[in-house]
Amino acid sequence: MLVDNLAGLPELAALAQNAAWSVPLTVAFYLIALWLFRRSGQSPLVNPVLLGMAGVMTTLHLTDTRYEDYFNGSQALHFLLGTATVALAIPLHQQLQHLRRTALPLILSVGAGSLTATLSTLFCISWLGGSELTMRSLAAKSTTTPVAMAIAEQLEGLPALAAVTVIITGILGAIFGLGILRLTGIVDPRAQGIAIGIAAHGIGTARALQVSHALGAYAGLGMGLSALFTAILVPPVWYVLGPYLVTG
Repeated sequence: MLVDNLAGLPELAALAQNAAWSVPLTVAFYLIALWLFRRSGQSPLVNPVLLGMAGVMTTLHLTDTRYEDYFNGSQALHFLLGTATVALAIPLHQQLQHLRRTALPLILSVGAGSLTATLSTLFCISWLGGSELTMRSLAAKSTTTPVAMAIAEQLEGLPALAAVTVIITGILGAIFGLGILRLTGIVDPRAQGIAIGIAAHGIGTARALQVSHALGAYAGLGMGLSALFTAILVPPVWYVLGPYLVTG
């Protein structure tokens, strides 16, 4: 273990075992990743969230620091996740007039997208031979992390597995989402934003905000409505279809 080999560097060894370093470690790696992202011309392939995660994971591994210790020391950032989600109301308010004119199509499209995401996840896991626990954990993967974890816990799944899957989905959506939408001829920023918000959640919304405020506003709306619809739809869908999918 690297920490055991740091006898000549007691300060570094103590730091590696101190959970208080979690916040500065996370912020430092994200700032480095953000700098690389900007230097790349904001290429979606140089995703700052992905690079920041890789840096933190590598450091935890090399210093033999338990994830539980790291997480306990980063509760401030965990708390700010909800605050950042609420802050998406600002770009939404800037697009309020447009949103009012398209309220019904938005609600219908997000509802259909949320239901499709839930059904496709359950059917794919069943088709691939996944376990009941996996279905319970990932039924709500197409929503933002706090909501997915809460639903997974309600369904007696694994919230940690739900969180990891949501993050991976968000990163993939942030990297490839806009490119796929453009290839399929979807160029309206309202449609793009809603699709990114439903499919790629918070990380996709952050990427949308880097492109334009309008795109980010609709992505935030899609993410928020998707979380609401998913929280309403997933439990009854699971209890109706779950027994057939598991036994099938």
